[in-house]
This record gives sequence, structure tokens and C-alpha cells, in this order.
Amino acid sequence: MSAAERSLLAQIAAHTLWANCEDPAAHTAPARKAFLDRFEREVDPDGTLTPEERARRAEHARRAYFKRLALASARARAAKTTRGVIKGGGGRDVA
Repeated sequence: MSAAERSLLAQIAAHTLWANCEDPAAHTAPARKAFLDRFEREVDPDGTLTPEERARRAEHARRAYFKRLALASARARAAKTTRGVIKGGGGRDVA
């Protein structure tokens, strides 16, 4: 089976899943919980903090994570725009 066929089969499976899913939020809840639990483990690997302090620190760790993603995205967009200008156009004009 080619890579293109595998990709199409995966897309069909994903669309079928979501077409038959009664509650998408409930379906993805375990993944969201695992993602958020990661930040609690990061800030309190030994489990010694109070639940309130662990939650406070985890929230800041989560915010820092998303700010790092935003920074990387902004840098990538800036680099892409710069490459387009250097190559003589082709880059998008950013308002």
C-alpha cells in the first residue's frame, strides 16, 4: 500500500470516527487530561507540593509552553517573510 493510500485510509477512518461520535469533548477528554497532567508532573515530579500550589505552578508551566509555541510560530513566519523578500518577492505582505 502506498503512502498516499495509507493517508487516505487514515482520513476516512478519522472522518468516520467523528461522524459517529456522540460527544467529541468526552471522546478527547482523556487526551486533554494526559496533556495537562504533564505540566503537574513537570512542576512537582515528587508529588510534594500541595494540590493548590501544584495547580498554580502547572498553570504557569502550561502558559509558558504555549508562549514558547507562539514565539516559535512568530519567528517562523518572520523567517518565511524574510526569505520571500530576499528571493525577490513571493512572500506575503503582512499588514
